[in-house]
This record gives sequence, C-alpha cells and structure tokens, in this order.
Amino acid sequence: MGQKTETWELSFSKPFEDALLIRLAGDWKLEDDLPSASNVERQLEGEPQVQRITFDTKDLHDWDSGLLTYLIHVIKQSSIRNIGVDRKGLPEGVQRLLSLASAVPERTGVRRATAPTPLLERFGEAAITFWRENLAMIEFVGEVFVAFLKMLVGKAQFRRADLFLIIQESGAEALPIVSLISLLVGLILAFIGALQLKMFGAQIYVASFVGIGMSRVMAAVMTGVIMAGRTGASFAAELGTMQVNEEIDALITLGISPMEFLVLPRVLALSLMMPLLCLYADLISMLGGLIVGVGVLDLNFTEYYNQTQQAVKLHDVWIGLFSSLVFGVLVALAGCLRGMQSGRSASAVGEATTSAVVAGIVSITVATAIITVVCNVLGI
Repeated sequence: MGQKTETWELSFSKPFEDALLIRLAGDWKLEDDLPSASNVERQLEGEPQVQRITFDTKDLHDWDSGLLTYLIHVIKQSSIRNIGVDRKGLPEGVQRLLSLASAVPERTGVRRATAPTPLLERFGEAAITFWRENLAMIEFVGEVFVAFLKMLVGKAQFRRADLFLIIQESGAEALPIVSLISLLVGLILAFIGALQLKMFGAQIYVASFVGIGMSRVMAAVMTGVIMAGRTGASFAAELGTMQVNEEIDALITLGISPMEFLVLPRVLALSLMMPLLCLYADLISMLGGLIVGVGVLDLNFTEYYNQTQQAVKLHDVWIGLFSSLVFGVLVALAGCLRGMQSGRSASAVGEATTSAVVAGIVSITVATAIITVVCNVLGI
C-alpha cells in the first residue's frame, strides 16, 4: 500500500506483526506536493497491534525541510499512541536534525525550587573561592614578574609597536577625560574650602587646600579611578574577546607566552603613563582652584600662585606620583587578570569587564589607605 508521484514515493508494509515499515524513495522537497501525515495516522488506526515504526530510505535521493516536517508529524502521532520510532533507517543528516528539533530548550526564566544551602556550607564555599582566587592572583602576578625580568634581559616576546600603540591609547587619548574630571574636582575642592575659610577671612588658603590635596592624594586617586573605568575595562574586554575567539590558545600553540605578548605591554604602558597623567591632573586641578580663587573669591592671581608654591612641597608631588605608579600597576593587573580568566561567551566577557573595574577601584582604595598610613608613620 502506498503513494507515488514523479518525484517521490511513499509506501507502507508490515515485516512483523507489531512493526510498521515506512518506505521513502525519490526526492522529498518543499516544491513537490508532498503527502501529509494523515495517511500514517490512518495506518496506525487500522493496525492497533503496531508497537514500533521503522523506515526504509535506501532509494531516497534529495531531501530538504519538507521531509523533516513530514517525519516530525509522524513522530508526533506515534508519541500520542505510545508507539516507538526507530530512526536508524533514516539518513544520518536527517537523524541529527530530528534530534535538534526534538531537543528541549532550557527554561531560563523558571527557577527550580531548591532547598536553601546551610549557612556554614555557604561560608565554607566562600572561603574556598576566596582562597583559590588569591592563589590565582599570586600566580598571575608571579608570571607577570617573570615576564618583566625576561624583558630586562631582552628575551621577552612582544612587539614594540604594540607597546607604543597601547601607550598612546592609555596616555594621550585619555587626556580629554582626565582634563575634564581634574578641572571639576579642583573647582569642587576650592568651593568646599571656601565655605569654611571665608568665615575666618582666610580665602587665600584655598590655594593650599587645593594644591596639597590634589598633588598628594586626589589627583592620583581620580586618575586611577578614571583609568580603571576606561583602560582597565578595555584590557579585560580585549583579552576576554581573545579568549572567546581562541586567539590566546593559538598563541600558546605557536609557543608564544600570552603573558609576554599580551599582558606585559599593557602593564608597562599603563605604569608609564599613570605618573604623567597624574602630574597633568595636578596642574589642571590647580587651574580649577585658581579659577574659583580669582573669579569667585576675588583673590589676586599672583598671591594665589605664590601661596600654592609655598604650600605644595616637592615630597607631596613625589607621593602623588608614587601612588599613581602603584595605581597604574594595580589597574593593569586587575584588567589583564580578569580578561585572562574570562569565559568563552559574550556574557562572560561582560562579567570580566565589570569585575576588572570593581577590582581596580577597590585596589586603588586599599592602596591609598596603606600609602597614607605609611606616610603618616614616616612623617612625610
């Protein structure tokens, strides 16, 4: 029993009492007038003893989604009647596509009800995660230090052109945002100082307030935060994307160290540029204080300049430059570490970028506290 046209052929037979064999031959394509699955339904209704369906496709030639649609309807009718379907007689490509079509997608919008994790277990998992992350960070810093030593002896594998390009991206191209933020911070500090100093007629000390505050701490901190959000995130995104594209695996396969080729130039570039950006931020922020002092507080330009020169000592500038160097290393390490640890998906790259910014800002805050305490102990 069957159907036949010039392009396709369909027939049914019963090689066994409990089995229905469906023979498919010819070309099964959408442009042809393909049969519906109702004929299979009629066969199953007339043969209630059938428990399984098999296929014969030895004479099947070309096929497309028309054949897949027909087979999906057959499988659906069989599942309604609890009849098994043996797909071994189908072409391998058809079997794979049917498996994909019948796969159940993960329901991400539905949360499964799970028993709450005990508090002690959560503490234990957090402690283990914290310990492993610290070990990974120490290992990463050690590898970067080894790469730096190799560079000193001329054995590091990285392109000088890449280093100069990263220097330009993390240095000259960051000047506009550093200028804007530094000028505004200088204006804000001057206004804050003026609120109290005007009560005592000591507006001239706004110059000291802005000069010492910016040159010693604030310029380095603000520049570090800017670079964490700008350059540190960029490092994490770049290296994370390389992980997704398997470019880092390709470097390892070629015998090139990713630490030397990718991480070392980025750490060097940001470490070199941060002190220069900090010094530039010092000047711009003092300009902001000068604008408030001369334009709002009616101070003389010369006396404001002289007061700033007397208040700001050389060691204040050096403390700020040293802090900026430390911040540059920390931000670069945080960005590169999160990028190298990134997973191989778009969401993982986003998480790595976010984590790099958070880690950079937190490390800047902690380092600022440590440097401040040390300077206070040393009396500088």
